[in-house]
Amino acid sequence: MFVFVVNCGSSSVKYQLFDMADESVLAKGLLERVGGEAALHHRAGEARTDRNVAAADHAAGLRLILDILVEPGIGVIDSIEEIVGVGHRVVHGAEEMTGSTRIDEEALRTLRRHSDLAPLHNPPNLSGIEAARQAMPRAVHVAVFDTAFLTTLPARAYRYAVPEDWYREHHVRRYGFHGTSHRYVAIRTAELLGRSASAVNLITAHLGNGCSITAVAAGKAVDHSMGMTPLEGLVMGTRCGDIDPAIIPYMVSQGLAIEEIEEALNKQSGLLGLSGVSNDMRDLEAAARNGDDRAALAREVFVYRLVKYVGAYRAVLPRLDALVLTGGIGENAASLRADLCAQLSALGVVLDTDRNTATVGGKAGPITTEDAALAVWVVPTNEELMIARDTKRLVAQEEA
Repeated sequence: MFVFVVNCGSSSVKYQLFDMADESVLAKGLLERVGGEAALHHRAGEARTDRNVAAADHAAGLRLILDILVEPGIGVIDSIEEIVGVGHRVVHGAEEMTGSTRIDEEALRTLRRHSDLAPLHNPPNLSGIEAARQAMPRAVHVAVFDTAFLTTLPARAYRYAVPEDWYREHHVRRYGFHGTSHRYVAIRTAELLGRSASAVNLITAHLGNGCSITAVAAGKAVDHSMGMTPLEGLVMGTRCGDIDPAIIPYMVSQGLAIEEIEEALNKQSGLLGLSGVSNDMRDLEAAARNGDDRAALAREVFVYRLVKYVGAYRAVLPRLDALVLTGGIGENAASLRADLCAQLSALGVVLDTDRNTATVGGKAGPITTEDAALAVWVVPTNEELMIARDTKRLVAQEEA
């Protein structure tokens, strides 16, 4: 069974083609700068193809991608008709979409109705869905939501202390994001621990340019750091994370327009805003080693905020089997992980330096000592595989 996974951004299309017989990736790539002179970066096995192309919209871009999948000498399948399932990453499912869903006209109407909850993400997701359904009408199309794993949060965790009509009429609540990553990592960690997913209590931290942390009890999410939007929670690459909401009207009184404030909090804050150097942790660590005080502070704030969330989530879980780190920073920033572990010593974390140094570049494993009271694991995420698995499951249901 071939499953095509597609993630449409406002001006990009990321994709992977899976052979679900062994969950191998036959091809993957990125089409960037959709809407003009685009660039297609395609990889099949060890072979890489880079092309400048014209893609006026997502539909045109998707046709280019599908063409290269079957192109003689480059292609990995004989016909697009061999693709039986298409999994679409969709950022927001609101309260109605609580699990991965076969896409039909009713599902599309629901997604359109809630696009205002994710105005930067859901519209391009919808464009990709519509283009893919047109290009592959016989395939089963499936929406896999970033918010789905987090729909198990209890009301005490997802409700804000705001007027009731804000929630009832305007849907103001915590939704959370990165759910597909947190779900994959929770399931994978349970496998590595030799237990079922429903038998583990974890804190999973997705640390990349976007960062979030989830408390998982008996395999289900019970708290999460991101909020109604991805802006809340941990310090991120360019997002501010938690701030006093009164800062916003204050900055309006200082002459900034609300659009300028929104732009600043999402794209000029976080590690970039603190450091003035970069939103990339690798750049900050290099700058800090060279004596840059602002870069060092950005890194320190990042770790401190993470420590605070770990402590809070430990307090709400009846038992904790492991703290799990994933994402580009979580999987590769060994020196930052060492600092994190040092600051979590009160919870029984004892770093194993050799393990920590060795566990980078896609490797999974614990980075604490065997006798540590609290284990810290590094587990690489794989959102695309999670989407492919959900798509395969719904295709099987369709065929049953």
